[in-house]
Amino acid sequence: MHITIMNRTNKPIAGYSSLFRKIAVSAEKQLNLNPELQISVTFVRSASIHKINREYRGIDRPTDVISFACNDAGFCNETAEEKEDLGDLFINLDYAKRQAEEYGHSMKREVGFLFTHGMLHCLGYDHMKPADEKKMFALQDAILDPLVKRS
Repeated sequence: MHITIMNRTNKPIAGYSSLFRKIAVSAEKQLNLNPELQISVTFVRSASIHKINREYRGIDRPTDVISFACNDAGFCNETAEEKEDLGDLFINLDYAKRQAEEYGHSMKREVGFLFTHGMLHCLGYDHMKPADEKKMFALQDAILDPLVKRS
């Protein structure tokens, strides 16, 4: 999987590129994915993701991660190259830090979880129904747990 990372914060993001690559390889194996898939990740702060959440989802508050799946948009499957584009993720580093502290695990684990969760959304997984949640959360664990421990 090809991963493009942008940082729109003043926070360091060193090490996340290699972590995301390991997660992508794990997902490729678990889900038999095409290694030519592409995804972009943008690190943002709470104010930015709040604005994105309000404008695109109609939810007037910040959140931890937002995914924009190309399949949901309906315009990303016209060419062969577009079919390889999974979409875009926005990861809120402010929330990631707070949640890492709240859950008692590392920032690396939290950011890895948010990437995995968003990537699965871009692949079409959801957690609106209990059965779907069980499947998606089991996949998250299978992909991430061998790479970054919970504690």
